[in-house]
This record gives sequence, C-alpha cells and structure tokens, in this order.
Amino acid sequence: MSTPLPVNTANMPDIAGRPHTQPQGTLDWVGMSDIHQPILVRDGQDSHKAQARVQVYVDLNDAHAKGIHMSRLYLLLDEHARTRPLSVSGLKLLLGSLHSSHLDLSDKAFIQFDFDYELRQTALISNNSGWASYPVTIKGTLDKGEMHLEIGVEILYSSTCPCSAALARQLIQKAFAEQFARGESLSFDDVDTFLSTEEGIVATPHSQRSVAKVLTRLNPDADELPIRALIQGLEDAIGTPVQAAVKREDEQEFALRNGQNLMFCEDAGRKLQTALNADERFDDFWIRIEHHESLHAHNAVSITTKGVDDGYLPIP
Repeated sequence: MSTPLPVNTANMPDIAGRPHTQPQGTLDWVGMSDIHQPILVRDGQDSHKAQARVQVYVDLNDAHAKGIHMSRLYLLLDEHARTRPLSVSGLKLLLGSLHSSHLDLSDKAFIQFDFDYELRQTALISNNSGWASYPVTIKGTLDKGEMHLEIGVEILYSSTCPCSAALARQLIQKAFAEQFARGESLSFDDVDTFLSTEEGIVATPHSQRSVAKVLTRLNPDADELPIRALIQGLEDAIGTPVQAAVKREDEQEFALRNGQNLMFCEDAGRKLQTALNADERFDDFWIRIEHHESLHAHNAVSITTKGVDDGYLPIP
C-alpha cells in the first residue's frame, strides 16, 4: 500500500469561506438532513440503542457569508453520539456546541433525531411477550439563549366504531326476535345456546387499526426524556393498544377491551387530550388521530392542541 502524500490544506481553495461583495440576504436554517447516526438514548434509568436519522441546522444571519461550516455540525453530532447518551443535559450541551461553532454567523441551532424505540410488551392474559416498535422524534431548539426540547411518539391501537356497534346490536335483537316468538317462555339454556351461535351474533361492529401521532414540549425543569412513560400514558388512556404475541385468551381480552372502549376519532383525541393536560411534565402538546377506516376507503382524523399562548398550532 502506497503512503499518502502530505496535504497542505493552507493552499487548498476555500470558495465557501470567501464573502460576497454585496449582501445576499439571510436564511432561516441551513444544515443537513437524513444523517444516519447510531445513538444511545437515555430514558430515565434505562438506555436504549437506536439507529437515528438526524437533522441539524443553524441559521445564517450574515448576508455577506456564502454559507455555514457544515462539517462542524456533523463532527459535533458524531462526537456527541460516540461519547454520551441522548439525554436532556446532553441535548442542551450539544445545542450549545452547535451554536458556538457558528457564533460569527448564527443566532439559532436546531437538531432532530428520528428513530424506532423498541419495547418488550407482555400479553394481556397469557405469559407471552413480544417486541413493540414506536416511532420517536426528539427535537431541540436554541433560539437567542432559550432552549426548547420536544418529544414526539406514535402509538398504534384498535378503534371500534360506536355507530357500527349500535347497528350490530340492533341486528342481533332482530335475529333474536325472529328466532323466538314474543311472549314465548324461554329458559336460560335456550338463550345461552342461541347467543353462542353465528345466527345469534349475526353482526359485528367494524374496527380499524388506528394511529395517534403526538408531539409534546418538555417543561424547562425536566431533567430526563420520559419516552417510555409517555408511551405508557398514551396507551393507558386509549385503552386498546395493539398487541405483539397473543393466544386465544389474549385475543378474547382484546375483544372485551374493544367492546368497552368504543370510540370515534373525536373520542380518541379527547382521551389523549385529557391525559396530557394532567401531565405536568409537558407544557404543550399536539395530537393527530387517524382511524384507518375499514368501512371507508378514507381515514377519519381529529387534531387538537393544548391551546397555550405561542404554542403548537392546530394544523394537520
């Protein structure tokens, strides 16, 4: 193998470093997206490995500068990911370093990590368990000395339509009336046998796999990224999160929970709204509910926010 020739970097042209002779305007954000970066995520006392897709930016407020120093952003991200986990304190340190690397050009810094968060999920009744994967977003913004940290998650759940359930009950009543004459004396066994047949339960309500997309802003006093707690709180509020490994007893329990948690997309949005309003760890939230209809070829959607001043906008 040949020895690389020495490189004199001082003699290399630096076009990006040459200023414009006339002001060219400023830019809100300049940086990189879709950086693939292995990270270690700190969640309370636990740490999880993940393969993240990262966006990192600073603003360009010098109208004479051709551009920013993108390699500085990349190297700071890589150094941070190699030497410390993603945490509240680490994010704040990284944002400060990104800003400091461009003091002559920038007032702001932004970074976003998108990754799948894997959690082991136990079955509802049986002793089985399996893996559940949750898309997670962590955002950090430094703007004129103020830092804002955000956590976004997606949860999948089952939603059974209340209208469809009522219509199914009506058909079951009709089937019962057709099977037995009004005023006829019936025994418990007669009714019990009828209800155990397909002719007895002649109709079932339609359900659909649904998704809740939630973005939250952490309270400034927060000292950890409560990812698992956020996921658990949302799933507890919704009542019917999708399952991993199941046996018949788990499937039956899931059917019971669906029957006891009938919901339109409006109901689901209000459930999560109530849960997040009561959680003091989050100063703001944005919720998008999507029910992927089995009756229709389109989705039913609801959107809500906490409604605080200068908070998230209720936009799709």
